Amino acid sequence: MGVGWRSRRTGGLWGRGACAVVLPQAAAMAGQEDPVQREIHQDWANREYIEIITSSIKKIADFLNSFDMSCRSRLATLNEKLTALERRIEYIEARVTKGETLT
Repeated sequence: MGVGWRSRRTGGLWGRGACAVVLPQAAAMAGQEDPVQREIHQDWANREYIEIITSSIKKIADFLNSFDMSCRSRLATLNEKLTALERRIEYIEARVTKGETLT
């Protein structure tokens, strides 16, 4: 009895095939696939598809989290710069109001 992995193309993506256990009786039915084997193959195809979708969703979530952190960091930096500029403008306005020279 041999156990092997078959490569097959499913849903436009390359994936790992179902684990096939070859029994002597099954060797005689080489051209026909047992309904149980067909269900196993379909189950593997479904599992591969779900794994691809899950992986893609995780990658998107990771990207969005990274993008969020990057945007928050940049906005915080801009906020600090704007606050410094606002303070400087208030200082200059106060000096102009008092009639002091800016130099």
